[in-house]
Amino acid sequence: MTSGPDEAQRLRDLARLRRVRDRIDREYAQPLDVEALARGANMSAGHLSREFKRAYGESPYTYLMTRRIERAMMLLRRGDLSVTEVCFAVGCQSLGTFSTRFTELVGIPPSAYRANAADPAPEPPSCITKQVTRPIRKREAPPSEAQLA
Repeated sequence: MTSGPDEAQRLRDLARLRRVRDRIDREYAQPLDVEALARGANMSAGHLSREFKRAYGESPYTYLMTRRIERAMMLLRRGDLSVTEVCFAVGCQSLGTFSTRFTELVGIPPSAYRANAADPAPEPPSCITKQVTRPIRKREAPPSEAQLA
């Protein structure tokens, strides 16, 4: 059985982690790094990373990049921005890093995703689109045709 002060501290830490996650969700397009997030939560960067991963299953940086890629997918589906414009709109500073992370999470490069999204099929409801297009880790993604060849 947990003691009162330990349980109270754990709950305070979870509340701080929720605030960090909410900040990432709100400010994903801003230049964020683990050190800045940790300062905002009055934690060390190492402690924040460990506790965030324990609570949410992924590091703060991975969570941030997943949010950015989700937003990029939506912007690329819209089709009115180039891949470079989308890269900078979602807060990435390097087109190469953006393309690499996008390909790891989605399974295809952003340019191919944008081209595939240009099909004139009717748009499904946003709740379905969000569920179906949520990026997954490369180890979870099915191999693409290029990888099979």
